[in-house]
Amino acid sequence: MEDFNKKRSGLDMNDKEIVFSQSIKAGKRIYYLDVKKNRKDEMFLAITESKKVVMGEGDDSQVSFEKHKIFLYKEDFEKFINGLQQAIGFIQEQQGCYVQHNDNEQPSDNGQSAEQGEKESSLDGEIK
Repeated sequence: MEDFNKKRSGLDMNDKEIVFSQSIKAGKRIYYLDVKKNRKDEMFLAITESKKVVMGEGDDSQVSFEKHKIFLYKEDFEKFINGLQQAIGFIQEQQGCYVQHNDNEQPSDNGQSAEQGEKESSLDGEIK
């Protein structure tokens, strides 16, 4: 019985270790950015990709989620950011920058340039 209680209290600790969380919805995927604390009270970033998978069709369909995690520690932040920026820069150089437009949006006239409005509107509703 003691082992059960240790496992149970360990699960409760995992729920409490998240100190900041942000989700990014992108089609069938959701990316979670969770800042957590380890046992030494040091913070790290847990990045989770959750992808909705539908098996079958109609009433017989079953929905499940594939999850992949990456743990990023503070000593690696700078190297990770540099590598990510280089990879994104390469893609943009090869294929151009992609800005998603929503056909239902009305242009706003609040003093922003058209480019600023496009950048901001492409992110509306994507990050929570």
